[in-house]
Amino acid sequence: MESVEDIVIVGAGIAGLTTSLGLYRFKTKKLGIRSMVLESSESLRVTGFAFTVWTNAWKALDAVGIGNSLRQQHQQLRSIVATPTISGKPSSERSLKVQGKYGEHEMRCVRRKLLLETLAKELPSGTIRYSSQVVSIEESGHFKLLHLADGTILKTKVLIGCDGVNSIVAKWLGFKNPAFVGRSAIRGYSDFKGSHGFEPNFLQFFGKGLRSGFIPCDDQTIYWFFTWTSSSQDKELEDHSAELKQFVLGKLHDLPAQVKAVIEKTPLDSIISSRLQYRQPQEVLWGNISRGSVCVAGDALHPMTPDIGQGGCAALEDGIVLARCINEALKTKQGVGEEDEEEFNKRVEMGLKRYAKERRWRCFELISIAYLVGSIQQSDGKILNFLRDKILASFLVGLLLKKADFDCGNLTST
Repeated sequence: MESVEDIVIVGAGIAGLTTSLGLYRFKTKKLGIRSMVLESSESLRVTGFAFTVWTNAWKALDAVGIGNSLRQQHQQLRSIVATPTISGKPSSERSLKVQGKYGEHEMRCVRRKLLLETLAKELPSGTIRYSSQVVSIEESGHFKLLHLADGTILKTKVLIGCDGVNSIVAKWLGFKNPAFVGRSAIRGYSDFKGSHGFEPNFLQFFGKGLRSGFIPCDDQTIYWFFTWTSSSQDKELEDHSAELKQFVLGKLHDLPAQVKAVIEKTPLDSIISSRLQYRQPQEVLWGNISRGSVCVAGDALHPMTPDIGQGGCAALEDGIVLARCINEALKTKQGVGEEDEEEFNKRVEMGLKRYAKERRWRCFELISIAYLVGSIQQSDGKILNFLRDKILASFLVGLLLKKADFDCGNLTST
């Protein structure tokens, strides 16, 4: 069985759905660019529970028209409170109510499920095709043939890979598998079924090679994470939630009782573990982000460590920039397919090259800084610990704000 689609996006995650919605928003301009989003799972994937949405990501959400809806469901955070757990130094607090180049900073912890559902419901019915795993890709003239696990073959003019760290589209473009950084993360999500009593602050704790954070999403729910330098023995914990929970509690026994209670109240089905991976920065700088009518976005392009909280934010930026570049390349036409295939392919290739150029340095920078910040924050060396606790803590928070002070622009160029 074979069917033909104009634009296929592989992966119904943050980048995939944002790109699809960004393209569809141009229906008001009679351009009518629609896409098909292939998702390997039976429903939307919500792995990770929540993530921090910084100023740059809110600009992207506003550009696609769903920012205000999500703001109403999540608390705005007031400050970042960083506490070294071994030096005895008091916590340092950095206000988030500061002015940046692109306006006052805004940070909220957004539930991933709500974000994906909000993006999905704005798309036309039938846009997302579930249980559709791409197993191989081949070329056929100006088209790409996508072979699915169920035997279906999709023929598409434009292929966009938003299929995560193990992206089959990224491999087709020549990217290597992401590298393991030697650290792992455990994430959890606790619903107190009532007020949790925490102030709207991002609490960070670090020391002894460990790093943890606790972030309210709203009055009732808190998202938390714990990262550490893992060993081969720790890998056995990944599929055992009860053991993961006890492992974290054992490592964080010095934390305040109110904070430890968040972990204690977390249901076992709301705890996950993963090994941290990243794309070698030089690969992004020199690799093929796009080739012909194929490109990648989101974690398929820039898997990074979570140390500056920009993985999901960068995926939102990707979606806006990619949708804008495709729309601008095709804006002189009233729809896809009204010109000969060769001319259409040239236009798309030009748009994807523009997207790659615009995102290349930004992604290189975010990956590199996230890796560096993670290395400093989780260092167990005495000298670096001293410098971090005495000097670098405030600097690192300032660096997070600086990387969030970015505007990817709207869906149309100005």
